[in-house]
Amino acid sequence: MKVVKIVRTLCLVHFALCFCFFSFAQDDHPFVLDVPYVPTPDIVVEKMLQLAEVNGDDILYDLGSGDGRIPIAAAQRFGTRGVGIDLNPERVREAKSNASSAQVTHKVEFIEGNIFDLDFSEATVLFLYLFPEVNMKLRPRILDMKPGTRVISHNYDMGDWKPERVEKIKAPSGTEHTLYLWRVPPNGKIEIID
Repeated sequence: MKVVKIVRTLCLVHFALCFCFFSFAQDDHPFVLDVPYVPTPDIVVEKMLQLAEVNGDDILYDLGSGDGRIPIAAAQRFGTRGVGIDLNPERVREAKSNASSAQVTHKVEFIEGNIFDLDFSEATVLFLYLFPEVNMKLRPRILDMKPGTRVISHNYDMGDWKPERVEKIKAPSGTEHTLYLWRVPPNGKIEIID
């Protein structure tokens, strides 16, 4: 009988410890990232801004904005208003700090949130560095955006939606990066890859 009580007590303690650990883990990271954070090299950021023909009249959205380097670079170079969205609160804090250091907080905003739950329809240019399945999940919303909206994706395509341009760039590390440009077509009618 004593053995049964000891085993029950140990099981309850084990359960309680597991519950506490799970609760703390959830408090520290109450999100699951669809895509890991990988900073885009500055030379690639520059090429992305060129390819998208970003200017001071644009409203730039960066989905999965990480440390904020794309909206910040656009604000510094062109006076572009930018919005970065990221699920990771640590990245959002870093982006806000970087914007402050670059003195562009009046031009850029960083939002902690899920890109699938937030409205980015006001964008005139949209930046993505997301996995293909995430791009495909976003594609219907992108095709509902204003015709002519430019969409730039770093390394990943949009399935059978034929890009207007594809450019490759080699970073100083020797890594090759592929950049895709699309424009949202009227009525969401895409040109299909042959």
